Amino acid sequence: MSAPTKTPSAASRLLVDVGPLLVFFLANYFAPVPGAIKIFVATGAFMAAMIVAMIYSQLRFGKISPLLMFSGIVVIILGGLTIWLHNETFIKIKPTIYYALVAGLLFFGLKTDRPFLKSVLGSAYPGLSDIGWRKLTVNWAVFFLVMALVNEAVWRTSTTDFWIGFKLWGAIPLTFLFAALNIPMMMRHGLTTEPDLSEPGPIE
Repeated sequence: MSAPTKTPSAASRLLVDVGPLLVFFLANYFAPVPGAIKIFVATGAFMAAMIVAMIYSQLRFGKISPLLMFSGIVVIILGGLTIWLHNETFIKIKPTIYYALVAGLLFFGLKTDRPFLKSVLGSAYPGLSDIGWRKLTVNWAVFFLVMALVNEAVWRTSTTDFWIGFKLWGAIPLTFLFAALNIPMMMRHGLTTEPDLSEPGPIE
């Protein structure tokens, strides 16, 4: 029997995208281990949750999105190094690498006229014109670049607990807020239906 290819619902996308991060936060706060090693337990839980998310996506929808696959690979590699070398730096720089690479891909797409963002989020923003997609791509590329710099500043100048709190109460809300702030621009450039805010771009 072939795998299903149905379009994921808003709730399913949110579960796949944000679920592993929530597992990471919960494991870090509630793992019954000494504080100094909670980050390593949380990292292991994060890796396992990411693998489950990719398997769920493949079985439920017949595919793993490129962003989810990319995020999963980065989490597994850097998470594995974090646990193997017992060095939390690797998991802390994971968002930096992710944000910087996505920003680089978006800028490269703009330079070479390859609408990478449209190929990933096209179904979420029907009717958006080419000019709208270009502006949205520029906005997200700049946002991800800024978030990469912010992540570097936060993890290098604060405690592990503060960095984790920032990811939960800072990075995720900022991503959804930025997605919402782009709606007026998209409506001026052909957006025909209310965009799906559950898919604002990668959250890492």
